Amino acid sequence: MKGISTRVRTRYQVIGPTLVISLGGRRRVLSSAPQGGGFSPASHILNHQVESRPGSNGPFPDPARYLRKLATQLGVVSGTIGLMTAVPMTQLVMARAAAGQLWVECFATVGVTNAVRAGDWPLRRIRRRGISIPGTINLIIITNGSLSGAAMVGAVQVATEAKTGALRDCGVATWEGRSGATGTGTDAVVIACQLRGLGPPHPYSGTHTIMGTLVGRVVADCVSRGLAKAKQWQKKHQ
Repeated sequence: MKGISTRVRTRYQVIGPTLVISLGGRRRVLSSAPQGGGFSPASHILNHQVESRPGSNGPFPDPARYLRKLATQLGVVSGTIGLMTAVPMTQLVMARAAAGQLWVECFATVGVTNAVRAGDWPLRRIRRRGISIPGTINLIIITNGSLSGAAMVGAVQVATEAKTGALRDCGVATWEGRSGATGTGTDAVVIACQLRGLGPPHPYSGTHTIMGTLVGRVVADCVSRGLAKAKQWQKKHQ
């Protein structure tokens, strides 16, 4: 098994405030994205930075519709998964890990000033010192493996465990100052894999599998480096 690289091979570009990832054709995708969420075939993934406006309903009453319109404006006319974040794309982090012919890549934007602990009572918005707060962890995980439906769900589970482990290792507290933040209130995750028969088959992807190991490693690496960038952002904007 090779080490983790910060260079990915999946085609992508950052156009203004938007990360545009080309999957190189139709892929099977499972996500919690506002546009194209659930199980959905797709050929592109967008991660779009929006202005954070705490204390209001914001300018996006229908995020899915907004993201579909954005995709059209960017010339992405085929199936698209769309995410939103207040984290600037200058804080984008990437990682790649491989074992033999199998590889997994991760794209992530990390903001944690909206950090919460699973089970906390939901709050509408968080505002500090009158400034906008970027507080979302968006994870986009891509593999050349062909995962079963169960394995795609398993990959989400492993990615979540790796994210929470990185938050714990870095001592991230909730926005209220309590220890043990497990994520933010607006996190999203995307798993994209090859169509059935077009990649190495993987019926499972738990932490006892090579697939799960690769997912865990790239996510932990991205979240850890993303947290460092988020900390720098917070210092600069205090």
